[in-house]
Amino acid sequence: MDMLISFWQFRTKVQDGESLSLDEAFDKFKHGIIVHGPFFDHVLGYWKASQENPNKILFLKYEDLKEDTGSHLKNLAMFLGVPFTDDEEKQGVIEKIAKICSFENLKELEVNKKGAHISGVPHTGFFRKGEVGDWSNYLTPFMIECLEKLIQQKLNGSGLTFKLSSKTSNNIASA
Repeated sequence: MDMLISFWQFRTKVQDGESLSLDEAFDKFKHGIIVHGPFFDHVLGYWKASQENPNKILFLKYEDLKEDTGSHLKNLAMFLGVPFTDDEEKQGVIEKIAKICSFENLKELEVNKKGAHISGVPHTGFFRKGEVGDWSNYLTPFMIECLEKLIQQKLNGSGLTFKLSSKTSNNIASA
C-alpha cells in the first residue's frame, strides 16, 4: 500500500502539469497499469526466483529492513560472503553502515538535493518520506478493503506476506 502512495506521489512529481488524482492512481495500480508492469507480477517474479535460487537472489522487504535493520544487514553480509559475528567491533560496523545507508542520510546528501536523473527527473523526486505505513494517511477505507482483497488474491499460495503497517499486526499473507 505504501508502494501505491509512492507511485502516485512520484508520478505526480514527474508529470509536468499532468496531475494524477489518488483515485486515478488507485485504479491504475489495481489494474496493473504502472511503470514496469503489474506490481504483483513484478514482485512475485523476484519472490519465486529467490525461492528457487536463494544463493543467488536475496529478497528483502523494505518494511522488514526498517523494523530490524541490523539483522537484515547481517543477512545481507552473509549473502555477499562477508559473514558478521556478534562481537562488539562488528556490531559497531553494522550500526555505521545502517546510519550511512539510512533513508534520512541518503536524502540529505548534496548529490541528491541537486541535479536531475538522465530522464530529467530531479534527484529530489526520488525521495519522499521513507516511512512504513504512511498509506494510512491517504487511502480511504474502500481503497484499503479493495487492496487487501487484491493482495490476498495475488499472493495466495506464494508464501509471500506483507505487513500492512507498523501500526497494525495484520499481515496480508498467502494461505
